[in-house]
Amino acid sequence: MMLLDTDTVTLFFAGHSLVTERVFAATEPIATSIVTRCEILRGRIEYLLKAANGEQLGQAQRLLEQCDRDLAKFQVVRIRPTTGSEFDRLRLNRKLRKIGRGDLLIAAVALADRATLVTRNTRDFGQVPGLRLENWAD
Repeated sequence: MMLLDTDTVTLFFAGHSLVTERVFAATEPIATSIVTRCEILRGRIEYLLKAANGEQLGQAQRLLEQCDRDLAKFQVVRIRPTTGSEFDRLRLNRKLRKIGRGDLLIAAVALADRATLVTRNTRDFGQVPGLRLENWAD
């Protein structure tokens, strides 16, 4: 399975040619994590809640609805007991403390499901032992 991180899913939705090409040419299942789903929806929800006027509110609602439709196109890998075990193990590694919590959760999902993580952020994710990475954006 190829697990797309938040940045890669966002690039796909924006029509990034390299990412789009790789998604449609993939021979393995393409998925994203519940963490990525939450991060993307959180951004859209915050935009809606901070709308300054009626026009922005309408635009924010349309974007949130489109985001829901777009995310529905991906299998969403949920958190399971093995994900929690991987997360706990990663949190014990002092070298990984600089990695953001969301990224650490995404790494735990990928490790628990033996997926290859598709990310542009190879600098941070590359520090996670045993995590297989691919960058489809550059």
